[in-house]
Amino acid sequence: MNGLAGKKIGVAAVRAAKEISVLIEKQAGTPVIFPIQGRQRLNEAISAQNITDFLGESFDWAIFTTGIGARTLTDCATTMGLHSLYVDKLNNTKLAVRGSKTMKWVKEKKLAPIYVSEDGTMSNLLATLAQDFKDKSPQRIFLQAYNLDDHKLKKILEEEGHSVYLSRPYAYEKPDPLVVNGLKQSIVEQSLDAIVFTSKTQVNNIFGDQQQPNLINAFNDRVLAVAVGKVTASALESQGIKQVLQPNHQKMGAMIVAIEHHYRRLAEN
Repeated sequence: MNGLAGKKIGVAAVRAAKEISVLIEKQAGTPVIFPIQGRQRLNEAISAQNITDFLGESFDWAIFTTGIGARTLTDCATTMGLHSLYVDKLNNTKLAVRGSKTMKWVKEKKLAPIYVSEDGTMSNLLATLAQDFKDKSPQRIFLQAYNLDDHKLKKILEEEGHSVYLSRPYAYEKPDPLVVNGLKQSIVEQSLDAIVFTSKTQVNNIFGDQQQPNLINAFNDRVLAVAVGKVTASALESQGIKQVLQPNHQKMGAMIVAIEHHYRRLAEN
């Protein structure tokens, strides 16, 4: 008997919702989709300005925080007829990156970053950079981010004395409040056995800026919080959730297998 038999699993993702749902159904579970990621909006005009400024100004470092952002800027440079100049400038700028998708872009472009976040988090990358910057003159930094913690990251670097150019080639719109409230109600009522989160954005969208004791209590009672990777898991844990299940490998399939194994072990005890 599959461990997900009779289990209702909430899916907070948008793009990967269908893939995750198929994986849940293969394990005899029932997926319930709540797309709370919010629609992704590419900022073409901003990207073009970012490329122009990057090529026209002098930067000591370029920090790339997401694969989507890195690719959006590269695609924009290509559209502008500046791809070769852009890649050449990247090759002559010290690079620091985080995330597996960003690293895939790095390899495709044959770039050689100085630092790569060891655990995929920005906190790890910032700590590494802080050690490198120690006892050095202020650096001029090109920081690619998006509308989640972007100003926080910029502020951290600026408080260390550095000059930061913030590049936001894309943003996420707010999700449908009816969908968000529907998921909240399902969590509080504990009508779902588990919720799958695939990004930090989804966690922020469900918890917002205010304390959500009813949600936290439900997660700490019976609703299982599941994260695809460490960044998402950290976002959930920071809300006060005591148990967050995550796979050893940050893959959708591994995540669903981890859930199935979790419930199978519970059934066997």
